Parts: sequence; structure tokens; C-alpha cells
Amino acid sequence: MKQWQRWLMVGTLMSMSIVGFLGCGLQFNGHDKDVLKVGAIGFASTLEPTENYFSWVVVRYGIGETLVKFNNTMGTEPWIASKWSVGDDNQTWTFTINDKVTFSNGRKVTAQAVKESLERTFEKSQRAKTFFNYDRIEANGQTLIIHTDKVYPNLPGLLGDPLFLIVDVQSEREGRNFAVDGPIGTGPYVATSFTKERAELEANKNYWDGTVPFKRVEVPAINDANTRAMALQSGDVDMAINIGPGEYGLFKDNKDYVFEEASSLRDVMVRMSQKGILVDANIRAALIAGIDRESYAKNLLKDTFIAGKAPLPPSLGYGFKQVKAPNQYSPENARKLLAQSGWVDTDGDGYVDKDGQDLVLDFYTYTSRPELNLYAEAMQADYKKIGIGINIKIVDYSVIDELAKSGAYDLMISSVVTANTGNPVWFLKQYWGSNIDGANPNNGSGYSNPRYDELLALAGSTMDSTTAHNAIISAQQILLDDNAAIYLGYPKINLVGKNYMKGIHTSPCEYYIITKDLKKE
Repeated sequence: MKQWQRWLMVGTLMSMSIVGFLGCGLQFNGHDKDVLKVGAIGFASTLEPTENYFSWVVVRYGIGETLVKFNNTMGTEPWIASKWSVGDDNQTWTFTINDKVTFSNGRKVTAQAVKESLERTFEKSQRAKTFFNYDRIEANGQTLIIHTDKVYPNLPGLLGDPLFLIVDVQSEREGRNFAVDGPIGTGPYVATSFTKERAELEANKNYWDGTVPFKRVEVPAINDANTRAMALQSGDVDMAINIGPGEYGLFKDNKDYVFEEASSLRDVMVRMSQKGILVDANIRAALIAGIDRESYAKNLLKDTFIAGKAPLPPSLGYGFKQVKAPNQYSPENARKLLAQSGWVDTDGDGYVDKDGQDLVLDFYTYTSRPELNLYAEAMQADYKKIGIGINIKIVDYSVIDELAKSGAYDLMISSVVTANTGNPVWFLKQYWGSNIDGANPNNGSGYSNPRYDELLALAGSTMDSTTAHNAIISAQQILLDDNAAIYLGYPKINLVGKNYMKGIHTSPCEYYIITKDLKKE
């Protein structure tokens, strides 16, 4: 081989090495800067935002946006709407639509487009009517006017719920199938494929609010918290949503990871049927007194939870210290309550019985939130000590939603956001407001208290914040006095990412996960 040929070969090999090295650098040691992988809890089988609670997924994945956005204290801030005001009648709300906002297909978001989107939501979702009702909506240029049927002091907050994300209805008229293809929204990303097990997104080329950092986003559904942690450690994902308490030590003080944690608005609670055997308030009181919620928070969940007491978490500031919980942990008192209703262990088998029947209850739970099964097993052990048997039934999340409406359960554990609109009235009404003519479809338990309904009606209609605040506190006390449910604890939420991830932020409402601010550096 001639000398010049040898030098050419060496030069070529060196060039290839340099290119390869630079390529690795651009990929962050194997992590492509243009692709984001997020390990999430998957529960949506469609991206139709009016079905079930699937609108939460559409907003979390950065596909859709709402008129307003919540800050870290659940105050409302402009998003698609740049400003708003209410008239002297407290029923006429005027929203100005940001002139810069476009849908992902490039079509401008006008007040008329917003009007059509809101009307579509009300046509397709019975749940929409549990937030508010309107007499008419007017659109003129970028000005939207909503005339409500009565006073809703928190209407901007209500419109911040993901159910009311703004979609391009015209695209649906032109043939877009939102359920299969995903809605045309205004977020930084667009769905390219979606199943219950995996979502794939691409950058919205027409995004109105800055540069979209990733060309592609992959969201595999990893329902088990341990598996999510392993996927993050192995590099299969760049970040994970809600690592379980058992894995905190692997990430929280580790320089290789970014760990963001916040007190959530969630209440992990056990809904109790008010029918059948559990129509007896003594049994419900015994179920509350028979479990050690302080121990669960400290030992079982390693201080990643606050011990439960009231329907609303202490972070919301609605009288957590003020309300009185009548059934503190006391196995002895729990046994007395059972005995008062004739439930004693007559045959020595360890279970209390009455009229030849052991007291055994069905307890429904689901797997997508690992803490729920930890709670269920701990409660089962505690109840065994006072002679109550618990059959734990693990079902899919979608089944839980149907059970909640039908009331076909004895006990059912849920992790529920208590103030997803910045105000807890909707939550308190939905789960314990009298379900007359389907007014509160999530209350299948049969619980009903006229005074409770009156207080929530007052809290949801008065423009006086002090009056509303006091009514909500009094309503909580009624639920505690009636032994309406078991409030187990209030979780902290977390997002964990590799240390090259920037812009990771967790908010109390848990709506905003994949955002325009999330990037790799």
C-alpha cells in the first residue's frame, strides 16, 4: 500500500472515531437528546377526553391545555385565557382568549372554537354538569362570555379541570377520531399512537408558547412502582412518575438523580357502604377505631404520608386541626362498639358473629398505586385482631370507577384528588352529597345527610370566602360524626429523573407532568 493511501485510511478512521464520539456526546452517554422516555401509571384505554377521567392523561402528557392553569397553591393563572372577570350579577363571566394560541393543526384558537369545545364536553360528559351549568355561551372574536345558571364563585377554577381542555371540534367534523387518534389540542405534543400500555408523542410544530424540547416522547405504562424504579435505574426511562416509598432511599439523596416531591391534594380513603350490614353506624365506627393510621404513615409508608383524620388534607387549610375525629385508634373500643350491636365471637373461631353469620366484608383495591395494597393488607391484619374478616379483591382501576357509582361494595379504597379545581366543594359533593336523580354519581354508597347538603350548597354559591370556608369545615365534621368513610392518609407525590433532566416540577394538582419546560442538558 502506498504511503498516501495509508495516511488516507488513518485519517478516515480518525474522522469516523471523532464523529462517533461526538454522536455519543449528543446522546448524553446513550440518552438521545431528542427523545424523552417517561415511566408512568397507565390507565387510559382511549384519548377521548370526555370519557372517564382520561382527560387527565391528555393534559399530563402535554397534548391538551385548559383556559386556566393552577399554581403551587392551587391559585388560578392564565393559560389559553389571558384574563377573565365576572359581572355584577356574579353569573356573567368574560374570558379573553390569548391571541397567540393555536391548535396543533395550525388553526387559530378563537372564542368560537373554545365555545364549541366546551359545548362538546357538556354534550358528551355527564360529569361536566356536576361542575357547573350554563344558560348560554357567547363568542365574539377573542372574547368568550359564559352565562351560568346560578352563582359559581370558583368558575375559573372549575374550568381548570382537565375535563374542560380545549379541543378543535372542527377537526372532528372533518374526520378526526379523538378516541383512536387523540384530540387536536394546544399542548406542546401530539399523540402519534396510543394504547393502554404505551403512548407515543411527537413535537407540536405549531406550538404557541415557545420551543418544544423533544422531537419524540415515549410513555410506557409501568403500573408497578418497583418496576418503574428499576426502569429508571437501568436507563430504560429518563424519568418516572411516583416512585413508591420503598424505593425512596435509592433516589432521594443520590446525585445521579433529580428528586422532586410535594404535598399532594390527595386523600387515600376507604369508602364504606351505608347499606346492608354497614348501615349500622357502630360497625362503621369500629372499622375506623380498629386501625392504626399513625403507624401506617410512619412505619408502613416511611413518613411519605401524613396520617389520615378528615376528608381534606392539612395542606388545604380547611380546619384540619379544628375538626374532631370521634373514633381514634382503640381496638378495645372497636370491640365494644361491635358488641353493642350484637357482634361477638360466640364460637371461638376468632371472628365476631351474629345470628350464625361471621362479620366478613369485601374490600376492593387496585394495583396502579402500590400504597393502596399496603394499606389493605395492614388493615386486614388489624381487623383480624378485633374479629372482623376482610376479603381483599384486587381489580382494575376502571372497575373501581364503576363500583363507586353502583355502590356494589362493602369497603373500597381510593386515592382521590380533593381540590382538583382549587376548591374542595366538588369533591365533597361528588362522594357524599345526596345522589338524587344522579346529581352526585360517584356517591354509590348511599350516604345522605340534608344538613351536609345544605352546607355544601352554601359553600358553592356564596361569594363570601369566610362563609364558604366555615361551611366546608362544618360539613367535614358531619362526615366524621356520621362515620361516613375512613380517611387513611395524605400522600406526598414525586417525580424522579436522571440528573441530566431539567425542568422537572411536581405540582399539588398532579396535572402537569410532560411540559414545554422539561428538557435534557
